[in-house]
Amino acid sequence: MLLRKHFESSPAICRVAPFAIFLLLTFCQGKFFAGSEYWFYLAKTVVGAWLILEMRPFVEEMRWTISVEAIAVGVGVFVMWVGIDPYYPKLGELTAMLGLGKTGGAEPFVWNPHLEFGRNSIAAWSFMTVRILGMGLVVPPLEEVFYRSFLYRYIARPDFQSVPVARFSLGPFLFTSTIFGFEHSQWMAGMLCGFAYQGLVIQKRRLGDAIVAHAVTNLLLGVWVVRKEAWQFL
Repeated sequence: MLLRKHFESSPAICRVAPFAIFLLLTFCQGKFFAGSEYWFYLAKTVVGAWLILEMRPFVEEMRWTISVEAIAVGVGVFVMWVGIDPYYPKLGELTAMLGLGKTGGAEPFVWNPHLEFGRNSIAAWSFMTVRILGMGLVVPPLEEVFYRSFLYRYIARPDFQSVPVARFSLGPFLFTSTIFGFEHSQWMAGMLCGFAYQGLVIQKRRLGDAIVAHAVTNLLLGVWVVRKEAWQFL
């Protein structure tokens, strides 16, 4: 109830706090005990779903909108994400090349429930299901509301609610998509993805199409990862 009051009283908190909480739980993955990557992903998925329910009454533009363009962009971004993957260094490799990150050391964690819980075990399939549902249903509204409803408009003008979501501003367009890109290990695909989703918001004059496009991309990517065991995408 207290959280909902804060959401109701502050449009900025309502759009920023859920994403920040989700990001904090993401940071906690793998920091506490062996296998905590999986349990914290489950926790943040449940908490994220609850936060969406709490913020939904106060974020009018957070309405899923199915359209041909949204589905086409979602599928196109998925194809692009997988297709360009071999052709550029990922974020860890890039920072190492620039002398900004560590080289050598322990092997990076690879999210693979088959290795952690046993191939085709109930636990492995349960965590893979949670991962796909989290990617497809929880991440899109939280990220789209933060990046394209709040951050894009806030950069254009601190009184962000006075800025229509359909307004094109080059600076916010480039900055928001760049930040969105570097949130991912596949930073280049992430930036192109940000351009596509932001362009969709501007073209359709609403946020809901971008939420659907984002969901389509993530659901396809999640299924692809599980079927192909291409864990590097997670």
